[in-house]
Amino acid sequence: MKIVWQLGRATVRDVYETMLARRRIAYTTVMTMMKIMEEKQHLKRALDGRAYVYEATRPKKQMIREMVSEFINRVFNGSAEPLLAHLVEDKRLSDSELKQIAKMIRDGR
Repeated sequence: MKIVWQLGRATVRDVYETMLARRRIAYTTVMTMMKIMEEKQHLKRALDGRAYVYEATRPKKQMIREMVSEFINRVFNGSAEPLLAHLVEDKRLSDSELKQIAKMIRDGR
């Protein structure tokens, strides 16, 4: 998804080549994952010549919000508290991130 958001529109080959620059991955793996994301309606595709071109179905911020909500509902029974506690205990949040979260809570977000 990050690559499709970055490029705006992308073929499987575009995503594959971008990922290949970072790590070894099979073309068929990329194709399968993009097909799954299409089935979940995260991506839509249109035929352009001989290749399908994929686009995100929703803006990045909206989709991330939906994915996080789904994760919290599925894994933590709808409560974000255990997730935040885990992130704080494992020191995955920096001091500046913790301050930003505290500010968001104070501001009523």
